[in-house]
Amino acid sequence: MKPQKPSSAAPGEHVRGVRKPKNEGIELQELRPGQSIELLKELHILTREGRLNQDSRRKLKQVYHLFNFIEPLLTELSVQGSGPTLADHGAGKSYLGFILYDLYFKALGHGHIYGVETRAELVEKSRVLAQRLHFERMSFLNLSVADSADARELPAQIDVVTALHACDTATDDAIAFGLQKKARAMVLVPCCQAEMAACLRQGKALQLARTPLAELWRHPLHTRELGSQVTNVLRCLYLEASGYQVTVTELVGWEHSMKNELIIARYTGQKKRSAADRLRALLGEFGLEHAMGARFGMGAATDQVENVAAH
Repeated sequence: MKPQKPSSAAPGEHVRGVRKPKNEGIELQELRPGQSIELLKELHILTREGRLNQDSRRKLKQVYHLFNFIEPLLTELSVQGSGPTLADHGAGKSYLGFILYDLYFKALGHGHIYGVETRAELVEKSRVLAQRLHFERMSFLNLSVADSADARELPAQIDVVTALHACDTATDDAIAFGLQKKARAMVLVPCCQAEMAACLRQGKALQLARTPLAELWRHPLHTRELGSQVTNVLRCLYLEASGYQVTVTELVGWEHSMKNELIIARYTGQKKRSAADRLRALLGEFGLEHAMGARFGMGAATDQVENVAAH
């Protein structure tokens, strides 16, 4: 009999002639104590058999890691008052909102989560799921981030604002929402920044003649990458100028997601004028005063940084 070749299949894969062990499925150590298995199945993080595939494991790791940053903020706020309230922008299927409720709000007994999403079908599915799981203190709004700031369904103040992979200017809208709602903290994972890249492409020849820095975005790929970097730097400066202490870190390892920058802003009330000055200088250096100044409280809206964030 010829010796069998070693299988090249990944551990747990179905190999020809070999059946998976019956007990192979979800690795329980990857779940948090008391976590709802039914919820994870409804969110399709787990299969009906309780299995966790590689894609689901990656999603769960991102949400857990984000939860580790948000939980201390919620704990601090719940001690201070009757809240906390949290608005999750670009909620999608509300992975983050549901897991936050399941792991924290459910046992807390008070506080409320608002999921804001533009796709009506996802909003309706989330409403049905929250009702089925008796997650009474969850609301889902079929609105854009920009429109939600003045929506009657939301309270005048929101304690925590989250935006996980809110595309392009939606992250800026989430920041504006947080400033208007006097948020005590914002937790943001920005996505693509197409608007900034488009602004950098305008008048590129003039910029190349004006400053050697324009070489940083002469090639289209560099334009996109630099646009993303500059946008997030401007956002951080804007938050600091508005009275927030800002921390920038990785959400998870780069092997799990390329959209990986995590911005955590905690309100201190100490508005940094130096941050506003650097913000203005950066906009000028890149020739963005007219195109993007108002978005970051500059130009015609110079006083916005101080007025909007007056808590």
